Amino acid sequence: LQFGAIRVRCLFTPCHTSGHMCYFMWEDDSPDAPALFSGDTLFVGGCGQFFEGTAEQMHTNLTQILGALPKDTKVFCGHECTVRNLKFALKVEPENEIVKEKLAWARRRDDEDLPTVPSTLQEEFLYNPFLRVTEEPVQRFTGKTDPVEVLRTLRTQRDNFKKPKERPNPPAVLAFDWGLFSPFLGKK
Repeated sequence: LQFGAIRVRCLFTPCHTSGHMCYFMWEDDSPDAPALFSGDTLFVGGCGQFFEGTAEQMHTNLTQILGALPKDTKVFCGHECTVRNLKFALKVEPENEIVKEKLAWARRRDDEDLPTVPSTLQEEFLYNPFLRVTEEPVQRFTGKTDPVEVLRTLRTQRDNFKKPKERPNPPAVLAFDWGLFSPFLGKK
């Protein structure tokens, strides 16, 4: 497809859903890097759940389809879940300094209500465990060596990764401490 000078390649990436698509966009002779709108396939530091597909499909999506794009491609994912993804990446590779740096950066951005998207494919290959399935530390974490089995195990581990604790709302806690809710709770 082409919209003016912008070229669009539609990439069929079934797994999260059976009809999932990603969109790769670029302009010929442009100094700007191309863009990938990866939806629920590739996230900053993670990948989508396998709702309607398999680990084999996601492996193909990440390695042969998206992973084959130019490394300077900017990745615009469908959800902002970078901090949680990178917490999991740190669990997978606790010695990976790039994961530590990216997580610290993402936390600062999150604290300032700033986006962590986009990243680049080149960056993702340095800290995203779902793109690092052939790396020894990732394989050690999963106990597997076959890349598809590593990916399957990672996704299962990520699905069961503990959710962050809900932080109590400080004003609400103070209101309870001061007894401001007592009239509504039937306490005297």
